[in-house]
Amino acid sequence: MNKKRDSGKSHSIRPVRASPPKWLRGVLSPEDVELLVVELTKKGYMPSMVGVVLRDQFGVPLVKQVTGKKISKILSEHGLKLPVPEDLLQLMKRAVNLRKHLEEHPKDLKAKKGLQEIESKIHRLVKYYTRVGKLPHNWKYEPEQARLLVSSYV
Repeated sequence: MNKKRDSGKSHSIRPVRASPPKWLRGVLSPEDVELLVVELTKKGYMPSMVGVVLRDQFGVPLVKQVTGKKISKILSEHGLKLPVPEDLLQLMKRAVNLRKHLEEHPKDLKAKKGLQEIESKIHRLVKYYTRVGKLPHNWKYEPEQARLLVSSYV
């Protein structure tokens, strides 16, 4: 959302490459990488963390270069797809934790303002995902529903 930090060339850029890197071609096949993605997800890792683990421990820079599919596509093929997109789930997790904090400290006005800002981000994302089709059109954010959803994925 912050446009001020976008200018300049100092941020990292992914390599322009469609095929897997040379050091990976003989070591891991696309089927092996898919199995690793499914296995790590079954252990409880979120899709973004699966990518980090594959990068750091197995030397796979991008799953899409190796398999031709994104991690979310692989998970949906194996029936392990999250009920809501991961960025929305993380925002809902923050909102749930902030609501717990506000129950203990009801006069924390900065936390109330933070909760309003987080929930406005959630509403914007929900509007986007319903428009794109990743969420059903009747899906609505409710704090109690979010608490139950987050508790099942933490």
